[in-house]
This record gives sequence, C-alpha cells and structure tokens, in this order.
Amino acid sequence: MRTLFFVSLAMVVYTYAGYPLLIALMARLRPKPWIHGGDTRSASVILPVHNGLRLLPWKINSLLAMDPAVIKEVIVVLDGCTDDSAAWLATLNDPRLRPVVMTEHGGKAAALRRGMSVATAELLLFVDIRPEVTEESVRQLFQNFADPAVGCAAGELRIRVDAGHAQAASAVGGLYWKYEQWIRNSEAAYDSPVGVYGGFYAIRRELACDPPNGLILDDMFQPLNIIRQGYRSVVDREALVYDRWPATATGEFQRKVRTLAGNFQLVAENSWTLSAKNRVLFQLISHKLMRLVVPYCLLAMLLSAGSLAMHSAGWAFVAIAEAALLLVALLGLRMRLPLVGKVSAALSALLLLNAAAVQALWTYAFTRGPLWKIWNATAIPDQR
Repeated sequence: MRTLFFVSLAMVVYTYAGYPLLIALMARLRPKPWIHGGDTRSASVILPVHNGLRLLPWKINSLLAMDPAVIKEVIVVLDGCTDDSAAWLATLNDPRLRPVVMTEHGGKAAALRRGMSVATAELLLFVDIRPEVTEESVRQLFQNFADPAVGCAAGELRIRVDAGHAQAASAVGGLYWKYEQWIRNSEAAYDSPVGVYGGFYAIRRELACDPPNGLILDDMFQPLNIIRQGYRSVVDREALVYDRWPATATGEFQRKVRTLAGNFQLVAENSWTLSAKNRVLFQLISHKLMRLVVPYCLLAMLLSAGSLAMHSAGWAFVAIAEAALLLVALLGLRMRLPLVGKVSAALSALLLLNAAAVQALWTYAFTRGPLWKIWNATAIPDQR
C-alpha cells in the first residue's frame, strides 16, 4: 500500500508540477526562437456556424471590416442551420463573403473540411463565432509565418470571467487557464505545443489535413499533423483574442468532458500520435495523457492512505488531510468559503477537471453514435 501511495503521488506531482517546470527549464536552456516578419500574407477565414444568428452579424461585420490584403475571403460554413443564418448572409453584398451550406448537421470537423475544400488563400485562419478578433491580432499572428519552419500559429486567449460566475468555473477560467497557457508557451519556446486554442489559429494551406469525420479536437489534430510533416507549431502571445468562460460549474464540466473525450478519441483513432516518430510524443504524454490517469492516482492515494491509517497515526493524519481537502473541494463547488476562498476554488477546479476526465472515458467508450454530438453550447454570457 505504501508503494501504491507514493507511486500515485509521484505521478500526480509530475503531471501538475514536474512536467510544467521541466518543460519551462528546457525552454530556457535550449530555446528555439522563430522569425517574425512584417510581410503581408492573406488568409481564407473558415468560420463554422450552427444556428449562430445571434452572433453572426457581429462576427461577419468585424471580419469584413478588415483589410482585404489580409483577409482574402470569409468562408462561412452553415452546418445544418435551422435558423435564418443563410437568409441573413444572402442580404450581404461583399465579394469576399463565401457562404457554404450543409443541409445536414455534420459537426465541426465536417464543416471545417468543407470550408478547407473551397479555400484559395495561402493561409487558413480558423475562428469560432464567439471570440473577439481584431485586425491587429490577425496581422500579428500572420507574422509568424515569415519563418519557413512554422506551419501553425495560434493566438493567446484572454478569458473574461464575470462576477456572477460560479467559483469553480471562475477558477478554471482564471488561474487554471493561465497555468495551461504557461505550459503551451513553454512548449512553443522549446519546440511545439501539442494543442492550440481552437478559436483562433492559422496554418499553411499546403500543410492542411482533412479532419476525420466526427473529430472533436481539430486544434490538436492539425498542429500534430503539421509537426508530423516536419514543421513547427507556435503560440504568439501578442496575438490576443478575448472570450468568456462558461458561467456555471456544470457548463465548465460539460466543456471539459468534451475536450477530454476528444483526447481519448484522438489517440485511439490516430495511432501515429503515439508513434516513437512523433517528435512531441514526450509532450503529448506528459501534458495531455497523464491528466487522464491522474484521477485514478488520486483515488489510489485516498484508498491506500485509508488502509494504512488503521495501523499508523501518521497515515491516519494523511488520510484525514486528504478527506478534508476533498470536502473543501466539494463545498467549493456549491459556495464561496470564507478564509480559504482561493484554496477552495483551486481545489474545486482540480476536482471538477478530474471528475471530467473520468466521465470523458465513459463517454468515449459508451457513447452511441457520433461523439461530437455530446456537445451542447454551455451557458456563456455574450455582451456584444
């Protein structure tokens, strides 16, 4: 039982602290800077939309207001829309606007594939309907392609968390997201991140790979495929976009289940990602796959400490401490606790993420029909 406890503890510590510190150190000791250039490159924007009329006018107007030398065309893929999105687009008279209508709802991967098939520009810029994107950020992002070794470049997402957000959702959208971006930036400085923010990233069209039907994580699939071809994926911290986080713990839980189920899907259905030839295999395992194992390590620690507590006062203290932390995390999902508010928020976020990892495995293994259908839009306030 002692061995089980300490092995599990070591895996948890490595996942959440050891690897982030190690990749940050590797980035400092062996950095791989890339060229930023000011030359103008044009892109085909690919915007998948499903019943997004509420935000579509705001999004399209902001994109079409950008310099045509930068945004060559805006390809709006209407993915089985049953609202009036198509009718509204038909009222616009801009030669750069290219609506593509899918009569049946096929999911984001299918929509991206349709959009990619008609794109003509040198770069493909993938955007979601909700994030706030500026021309300055687009130009900044495209400068990364002055380096011929860069095949994918992603912007940095800044999260807006409103006062009414649940504590756990706020913690994930705040501290945890900063932690996650720190890891990605370290990976980019050393070589390449294994995933990018899917709401704002660009790739060279010549390197694009058609996402498989039903794929959830295009923002991991495309970068990994580009790395597979010998190019780099990078993150530009100056190419900023803004979005809001799910307002409730339930909404954040659903979002994480989808993402983590996508991790299972990606490696299970694309065996090359686990090949020794994948030069970011170490990062993929340490950053993404270890997090899928951590929930079971935490459970093993709790059970082994509980078993050992019957024979040792020291282990009894460890077991009680674990139980107390779990209780604080559970309470933090429901209320803001005095004195230990920040601690409970962090623990609640950790509990939520690990519970989502367990649910994600079940979801991937037992979902009938296309996996992408598990996703429903969560409660994210829009203030445009």
